[in-house]
Amino acid sequence: MLGYFWSAFAVSQVPEGTVIEEQIPESNSNNENLNQEGDHTYSENTLPESNDKLFQWVSEKAKALSKAAYKENKSELPQTLDNLSYQQYRSIRFNPNAALWKNESEFEIQLFHPGFLYKKLISLNLIDKPQTHARLKFNSNDFIYEREATHIPNELNVDSVTDKMLGYAGFRVHYPLNSNIYKDELIVFQGASYFRMVGPQQTYGISGRGLAIDTGEPEGEEFPYFVEFWLKQPTENEYSLVVFALLDSPSVSGAFQFLIKPGIHSEIDVNSKLYPRKNIKKLGVAPLTSMFLYGENKTKFVDDFRPEIHDSDGLQILLASGEWLWRPLRNPQELSITSSTIENLKGFGLAQRDRAFDNYSDLEAKYETRPSLWIKPMSEWGEGRVELVEIPTNSETNDNIVAYWVPSKPVLAGDELSFDYRISTYNANAPGFDAAFVKSTRTSWAAIAGESNPPPKSNRQFVVDFAGIEIDRLSANANIKANLTLSSGEYENLRVVKLPEGKGWRVYFTLIPSDNTVIDMRLNLSLHDQRISETWNYVWNSNAIQ
Repeated sequence: MLGYFWSAFAVSQVPEGTVIEEQIPESNSNNENLNQEGDHTYSENTLPESNDKLFQWVSEKAKALSKAAYKENKSELPQTLDNLSYQQYRSIRFNPNAALWKNESEFEIQLFHPGFLYKKLISLNLIDKPQTHARLKFNSNDFIYEREATHIPNELNVDSVTDKMLGYAGFRVHYPLNSNIYKDELIVFQGASYFRMVGPQQTYGISGRGLAIDTGEPEGEEFPYFVEFWLKQPTENEYSLVVFALLDSPSVSGAFQFLIKPGIHSEIDVNSKLYPRKNIKKLGVAPLTSMFLYGENKTKFVDDFRPEIHDSDGLQILLASGEWLWRPLRNPQELSITSSTIENLKGFGLAQRDRAFDNYSDLEAKYETRPSLWIKPMSEWGEGRVELVEIPTNSETNDNIVAYWVPSKPVLAGDELSFDYRISTYNANAPGFDAAFVKSTRTSWAAIAGESNPPPKSNRQFVVDFAGIEIDRLSANANIKANLTLSSGEYENLRVVKLPEGKGWRVYFTLIPSDNTVIDMRLNLSLHDQRISETWNYVWNSNAIQ
């Protein structure tokens, strides 16, 4: 069963933007059998050797956690850390010479200092041979304190509270992704269940998340947290890293296994098991979070020298039929939540398709280098929907875009759910995509210059450009047809023309809304009745200029 058209609705009076950083509670697991060795406190226990058995071990911890009432442990930070300002926190950096596994493998681990927004500690455990795990205790000697933060080490040394600090605010993984001379940042875990990953020559932008619960719901969103991690040390010749994580929240606990594989497309194979404590209204699986302030489809004047500002510019979906959908992102005036029911989803992702510097002209943000992320189910997810949440914002510091999969089957307390999938980084187009693609979407009032009796402002001129190696080679006289369907309203003046200098094909049409305020549009190109492009899918709210 496939619902092509998106169901859409708007909710007013929603606070602008979203929380970028979430605090993390420390693990609910106990700290028994602690011993001292060197600078770190650790717990030594023999663990299963295989990854499958280790994942099952973490899953059993999550299952047991779900049977108890949720308890958020609160970290006791020294006052000097609890009151850190932004500038002070920015003045603290990890000493790269203290990196875990330094010169022992291709991977190195650097740690994030507690304080500022990150007042809740996560438990970090290192698994080495012979399958023992060491829980890291906070060590201020691993950090360099500069400028506004130079006083902090002395204050920490006289504060006995740090003796109880079994954790950090997060960690990042370094790997020789772009050069054998230097180990680049590959992936960061910091804040709630958020993580960010890059591929070669990319810079951080879009975030992945372990789970989303009730995103966009009037009652408010619940943020699950990764409360404990186990990092399995790779051997000298291993080129993948295994990380296990325990997730917890008032509604659900869960176990995650991340198999991190750097490469041309950095990848993470994710195995997850979820154990709901109570019924969950909306479970968001494999959520992606990004930012879209404005792009070429903006309709309002923006007082900024940069032509576009966004980490992602579209949602791409692969259906079981082999059809690709492309949903250009918007910065709406009201919260917008749209979804499409799909059975046997083949994949979805948020893409930064526009890779041209001139379209951003930002030497610092480098938006053209932000990664795209693709989610490919590695097990049968059944029937559900891909949901896109677009939140109004006036700042590029707010992550206002969220996309995830929602299973149709109700999620009930006591269930045991499994979702396996692969996350891949890419640039313009998802792995396996080979059709003509939407290059840009533009819209304006449909009036003609100098027209004495212009149409109402609600009548919109749409200009959609398609490009691709195959269609760029076609003659301007090729029998390319534009196929347009609307959920409501009418259109006129539909035509398709070839752009000069091999820059693709352009489709024009005028949208004439009816009384309905939300119009779902679908457009693709065909040659001799054979579809040759992805399907452009745009939701227009005729009640407000967007």
